[in-house]
Amino acid sequence: MTSWAARFRLRQYAKASLWIVPLFGLVLGVALAEAASAVDGASWLPKTWDYSASTASGVLSSVVGAMIALLGFVVTIGVLVIQQATGALSPRYMRLWYRDRLQKAVLATFTGTFAFAYTLLRSIETNSVPNLGVTLAGIAVSVSLLLLLIYLNRFTHNLRPVAIADIVGRQGEQVLDRMAAHVRSTAAHARVPLADGPVTRIRSERGGVIQAFDAPGMVSLAARHECVLVLAASVGDFVPPSGTIVEIHGGTSSPAPRHVTELLALGPERTIEQDPAFALRILVDIAIRALSPAVNDPTTAIQVLNHIEAFLHAIGRAGTRSQYVLADDRGSPRVVLPGRPWESYLELAVTEIRDYGATSVQVCRRLRALLEGLLSTMPEECRPALRAELALLDNAVEREFGDAPRRTDARTADPQGIGGRRRPDASPPGQPGP
Repeated sequence: MTSWAARFRLRQYAKASLWIVPLFGLVLGVALAEAASAVDGASWLPKTWDYSASTASGVLSSVVGAMIALLGFVVTIGVLVIQQATGALSPRYMRLWYRDRLQKAVLATFTGTFAFAYTLLRSIETNSVPNLGVTLAGIAVSVSLLLLLIYLNRFTHNLRPVAIADIVGRQGEQVLDRMAAHVRSTAAHARVPLADGPVTRIRSERGGVIQAFDAPGMVSLAARHECVLVLAASVGDFVPPSGTIVEIHGGTSSPAPRHVTELLALGPERTIEQDPAFALRILVDIAIRALSPAVNDPTTAIQVLNHIEAFLHAIGRAGTRSQYVLADDRGSPRVVLPGRPWESYLELAVTEIRDYGATSVQVCRRLRALLEGLLSTMPEECRPALRAELALLDNAVEREFGDAPRRTDARTADPQGIGGRRRPDASPPGQPGP
């Protein structure tokens, strides 16, 4: 039986693959062509669908050539996306772009139409023409062109940094909501005392990033052996070869190491499925790429900060802590997971943007508006970290702006960076928030 980790990696491969769905389109095109040939000559077909052999051959040959040309055009667009993503966005965004369903639907339609027309060509004879198939081929070309226009519209609008930031931010919030709902339904105590005695450490056979884990499977495994499984690393952490990934505490028996490692998926890079911080990582990468001297586009960084602020609000609503404990059906703690507290998300969100954008008045003003806005809405336990980040921002402004007027200007909270109206709840420049 295939392990959970193997199935997870297979799903990841299928989602990122650009050839599996088009292959299904190719097979479906051949099957539909055979079906269309089988009903050729049926009495219910309208007479206007009758074609001569030469006309049918010309139409189908043109369809085959057009589909090959359109496939090359879509591949060219893909190359442009890769260049844009690696140059002005974040290479980590590519993992999400590979999964675009519309792109796969376009490729599948093109390959299916190609296979349909090519298969029909061999059934054309002087006295036998697949009239229904030729008509359907024309309809398939029309659908292909419509999908191509939709794809081009989406490509031209969604490749802008702010559009990508919106997509990534929404996906991160969805992952955060799913994880929060699962934790609420299976959570035990915030902390669990671990049993004294020997601890069995399960080590990784090969290095890799923890991409995801099967939480229900780990709870069930721990319940069967009456033990507690403690993950030694968080989702998104890199585990070196022979590194400890799980500790087994207590229990009437010890589960086999293979049964434990099969519930954890390791891979070459992070994924967003169970790692909302990875979405925040992509957003920050886009912002600091815009702040690099080669690009020098602080306005793009400001637009990305809008989505970072929205994501931080979602994190605050979900409630995060440094450790989670999952329980079985009887309420007994079974799995201990390292979590990311609010401070970690906040540090990831603002540290590098502050460092790279400290010389920009626009970035400093937008960062202050972000921090003061969060300070007025987040619960009390989140505020010390926000005040600490405001102090670091003050230090950066003090260091980068030598004259008092510009320093005062840079310490003014502005939700647009420059040109916006100060928030009513914002503190005066140089004074801490609530």
